[in-house]
Amino acid sequence: MSGDAAVAGLTGPANELITRLGLERHPEGGWFRRIHTAEQVVDTGHGPRARVTSIHYLLTADEPIGRLHRNRSDILHYLQGGGPVEYTLLDAHGVLRRETLGFGPGQSLFLFVPGGVWKASRLIGDARHALVSEAVVPGFDFADHAFGASDLLVTYPQHADALRPLLRPD
Repeated sequence: MSGDAAVAGLTGPANELITRLGLERHPEGGWFRRIHTAEQVVDTGHGPRARVTSIHYLLTADEPIGRLHRNRSDILHYLQGGGPVEYTLLDAHGVLRRETLGFGPGQSLFLFVPGGVWKASRLIGDARHALVSEAVVPGFDFADHAFGASDLLVTYPQHADALRPLLRPD
């Protein structure tokens, strides 16, 4: 059992995934591990980036929320197991929408999130975990990442109730 998993006191499938995949705590919430970084580099307006990066990302009953954030890069999400997991998406025009990854009716196994869109994820229903793999194009760099903050509640007051629980605690 990994040290982090032992501290979290997780048991069952979530703990097995954390151990098997070698996941670590993610700053957004949940658990992750980078599984691929392309050797090829592309120039962006913000510096060179790997052509693509990929991670495994796990939400658990103990860590059910991936906090609101945005990236400059496009991100493809693929549900691998568990769920359902709901994504809250907020674009630059203030349009809020929700998409659910899951195996049930009306749910998808894949979600595309364009760069610049605010997003958060959370387990819904009786989900105990959700394992999602992500591909980021161009590749992820923390310089391209921003966490949502309380100023979003002022900018988008019509969505304050939906966004507030998805922000990182102060």
